[in-house]
Amino acid sequence: MLLAAVAALATAATTLTLAGPARAAGPTATFAKTADWGTGWEGRYTITNGGAGTLTGWQVAFTLPSGTTLGSYWDATVSSSGQRHTFSNRSWNGTIAPGASVTFGFLATGSGSPADCTLNGAPCGGGTTPPTTPPPTTPPPTTPPPTTPPPTTPPPTTPPATGLPRHALIGYLHASFANGSGYLRMADVPADWDIVNLAFGEPTSVTSGDIRFQLCPASECPGVETEAEFTAAIRAKQQQGKKVLLSIGGQNGQVQLTTTAARDTFVRSVAAIIDRYGLNGLDIDFEGHSLYLNAGDTDFRNPSTPVIVNLISAIRTLKQRYGAGFVLTMAPETFFVQLGYQFYGPGPWGGQDPRAGSYLPVIHALRDDLTVLHVQNYNSGPIMGLDNQYHTMGGSDFHVAMTDMLLAGFPVAGNTAAVFPPLREDQVAFGAPSSVSAGNGYLAPAGVQAAVTCLVRGQSCGSYTPRSGTNPAFRGLMTWSINWDRYYNWEFRLNHGPFLKALT
Repeated sequence: MLLAAVAALATAATTLTLAGPARAAGPTATFAKTADWGTGWEGRYTITNGGAGTLTGWQVAFTLPSGTTLGSYWDATVSSSGQRHTFSNRSWNGTIAPGASVTFGFLATGSGSPADCTLNGAPCGGGTTPPTTPPPTTPPPTTPPPTTPPPTTPPPTTPPATGLPRHALIGYLHASFANGSGYLRMADVPADWDIVNLAFGEPTSVTSGDIRFQLCPASECPGVETEAEFTAAIRAKQQQGKKVLLSIGGQNGQVQLTTTAARDTFVRSVAAIIDRYGLNGLDIDFEGHSLYLNAGDTDFRNPSTPVIVNLISAIRTLKQRYGAGFVLTMAPETFFVQLGYQFYGPGPWGGQDPRAGSYLPVIHALRDDLTVLHVQNYNSGPIMGLDNQYHTMGGSDFHVAMTDMLLAGFPVAGNTAAVFPPLREDQVAFGAPSSVSAGNGYLAPAGVQAAVTCLVRGQSCGSYTPRSGTNPAFRGLMTWSINWDRYYNWEFRLNHGPFLKALT
């Protein structure tokens, strides 16, 4: 993971570009307000490489005036110090060829505009002067969320036998690549981890559907085991009752099943990997631009966009192939799930980000097959909860509010006639970074455990009161990643493993 950026949405069709002086040769960053509704606005920066060489990374920093606050953002990561915000590229948009451009966007509350913009430490090139046209004063064309909580009737289905403990510890293992946390052999993964997600299976191209998985090469991962040793270690884990899954996607693995041919290739290639290693199932970690909704696809209960429909069909086929014991988990970002409370796809006017809420039709269609949904409660901008307040990552309330939405259900895009039904308690966990290096939104163990205690027992709650009540069968915790946890002396495992096992 270090997973894909939280996105948000364009809320009006009018684009107001801010004027600036003539650009010098070299990289520039130009700002535009793409919507303004008086109390807030949406902004976009376009980074253009006007130089002769390829730009291999970028950071855009600017200051918002007092009274204007940053909200959700997309296609970048962000770090903030007071009113100064620094946006950095994601893995897929950091390389800019001469003459090419990339963009990132964000929402802000207040009337102020960015100032003192720098690109990689140099002036942005005139992208922050005041607009020459006054912004519109009409609000964005989105339906406001309801002021009453959604129904909290529990889902009627009975939990299936999964072989998992009542409260599970779930982690991702860097099996196909190395990073700063170092490589960890499957045999050396501690027994506390109940589900081990192998990161990652990736496609040969974005739209091929052809998923490949290989162990990290020895040149990149000194000490990597042989494939036979890897397979034997998986068997040993399974004999201990653990589940080992293939995780598909991640930050770099964009998967778009745009055709039925790609769907069928996906099924064949994924089945081949599962069979090769004798895996227990599949984790869907689609990020970035893998899932989106076409214009006119407005009902999560009846999706029509090919990348959505084909993914649902492919997973159903795999489930039928492997039977009731097939474990299916998903790790979407908050943008693809909880943001659907406010915005869904391109919206009725076509101006919103088409990725908003785009996991909802997949989750809904596969809810009878889904083992665990563990949303990544990190690398996220502020998201509105069922209390109609924005919640920010890095605190217990964020975990509680985001998870409560899945346990209570919520109207999609504010439409009380289209309520996303609650999932079973045993189907819901949440994801948290294992350490400060693993992702934005790290929370110390005491804070994570306070959130779980609030969700399970209704105790240790902060300012947010769960609409779902108590959830004694809440499944547990997911983290990115096992490797980063080992790097930080197993803080996540040693704190949360015993905590979950003792939770009643």
